[in-house]
Amino acid sequence: MELFDLIKAVILGFVEGMTEFAPVSSTGHLIIVDDMWLKTMEFLGSGSANTFKIVIQLGSILAVVVVMWKRMLSLVGLYKIPGQTSSRKFNLGHVLIGIIPAGIFGVLFEDFIDENLFTTETVIIGLIIGAFWMIVADKFGPRRPKIKSLDDLSYGTAFKVGIIQCLSLWPGFSRSGATISGGVMLGLDHRTASDFTFIMAVPIMAGASGLSLFKNWDQINVEHFWFYVVGFVSAFIFALVAIKFFLKLISKVKLVPFAIYRLVLAAVLIVVLYL
Repeated sequence: MELFDLIKAVILGFVEGMTEFAPVSSTGHLIIVDDMWLKTMEFLGSGSANTFKIVIQLGSILAVVVVMWKRMLSLVGLYKIPGQTSSRKFNLGHVLIGIIPAGIFGVLFEDFIDENLFTTETVIIGLIIGAFWMIVADKFGPRRPKIKSLDDLSYGTAFKVGIIQCLSLWPGFSRSGATISGGVMLGLDHRTASDFTFIMAVPIMAGASGLSLFKNWDQINVEHFWFYVVGFVSAFIFALVAIKFFLKLISKVKLVPFAIYRLVLAAVLIVVLYL
């Protein structure tokens, strides 16, 4: 393993960590950076390269658990959030209801998505459509959100957000972009929608990562061990920074600035690829 290969792992970990929880599509950015520049598939092989991207997602998942440890412990009854009551309590049921739709569609269409949608062209489409969805949420969502805490979230609203989350199965659309926008449209304030999105991401990403690792285990080369480790640690560190920064930022700037960034990025990609 050469030094530049490890630098590639750090770069991809940086991209994953900084974009996983911002509404800009981490998958889209990884496809763009890897396909157009780093080209890790050339020395890892397609199966191992895809599994590497799953491994660094696990680093981002761990960052969520660290940042939101109180909420995570409260879900299993090991911590009590101040102000919670038996009738006003965000619990594991909300999370399970929220992840069911995307979980079902993800399992049913995983092979189709992996084989047909992981391209720069499909990412461009996802970036553009997702950007307009975010603008619509900011411009036409309720002016005065009714749900300003996870403990005010109903099971029905959690399920509706879960259905909207299915849009993120298209690479480039963004899990955060889809669910935060959907939550805002359904009456959650931006911070609460972000909190719910991040918490739902833990079981969804952990499940998808575990399934991918199981299916591609025979394609993982022990010679790439340090590449995986460096990418994982890099993603964890940068995700820690990004999550804390984003949760402070989202209530102030809302979604439109991120939508503009997505449109600019899509325009740049179109110029580079087609003009």
